[in-house]
Amino acid sequence: MGTDYILSIESSCDDTSAAVFKNNNIVANVTYNQKVHEKYGGVVPELASRKHHQKILPVVKAALYEAKIDKHHLSAIAVTKGPGLLGSLLVGVSFAKSMAAALDIPIIEVNHMQAHILAHFIEEPYPSFPFLCLTVSGGHTQIVKVNDHLDMEVIGTTIDDAAGEAFDKAGKMLGLPYPAGPHIDKLANQGKNTFRFAKPKVDGHNFSFSGLKTSILYYLKKEIKENPKFIENNLNDLCSSIQSTIVEILIKKLTIASEEYKIQDLAIAGGVSANSGLRKELQKLSESNDWNVFVPEFQYCTDNAGMIGITAYYKFLKKEFSSFDMAPEPRMKF
Repeated sequence: MGTDYILSIESSCDDTSAAVFKNNNIVANVTYNQKVHEKYGGVVPELASRKHHQKILPVVKAALYEAKIDKHHLSAIAVTKGPGLLGSLLVGVSFAKSMAAALDIPIIEVNHMQAHILAHFIEEPYPSFPFLCLTVSGGHTQIVKVNDHLDMEVIGTTIDDAAGEAFDKAGKMLGLPYPAGPHIDKLANQGKNTFRFAKPKVDGHNFSFSGLKTSILYYLKKEIKENPKFIENNLNDLCSSIQSTIVEILIKKLTIASEEYKIQDLAIAGGVSANSGLRKELQKLSESNDWNVFVPEFQYCTDNAGMIGITAYYKFLKKEFSSFDMAPEPRMKF
């Protein structure tokens, strides 16, 4: 087997990232996190695409420098095709196509959601096929049956809002900064699960979080009317209760899927997989249910080019290259 270097680029939302793989070994992973959105309480698409435009070249240069290679060593360039924000995706795809054309090397398109799952193959230990992966982020919540590196089947998804969005919207109600997920996680560890919120009932392996958000909103309105300092006086317990409710919804569906498919290798992926409450609950269940649980390193949980690169590696082996007519797909499916 020869040595192939793949440069991968991720720009689906508000993180500009580039990674370099030497065959299936990651040798560089550089990410620029945009801070400009914090004061707006959410990602502003126009600002995100502008930042990508400013940062993509220095981030790619930094990744090549970290990998100690020249651009002429590259065998292919991989890029996120979707799903994501159109303007952000367009910056990454345009850059990748231009660079690949200039170097006369293939381009590999990658599905962002598949990449989150394959982040488990960046570093050992690896899950065994078939395994179930709970992919949880700000924009997606899915249970995926993974039969092989490039053979995946979505068996459950959210019918409305994602779990990550529920964290952020709940955090906004509590007056926490964006993104609220990490703040809720930190405060939850100092509180108790004392409040009860609605857990929407959805058929099959699908999820719903819009009802939970409404439940939290009305509960807070009612309590604040009686005590204007209710949130301030109960912030830690509110965070603990909200986090526990979301985690319980996620774990319950994953448990049902594990029993139905008789699969005990279970993985979590996406930004919310960094949540300590979710990790702790999975660890407890792994001991009681004899599950083999896999969680990527934190740097591979959030959006990063490392997960794009490992996905591209498996596509490279099969020579699954893309046409230079390839265009971004904001609503790209599996």
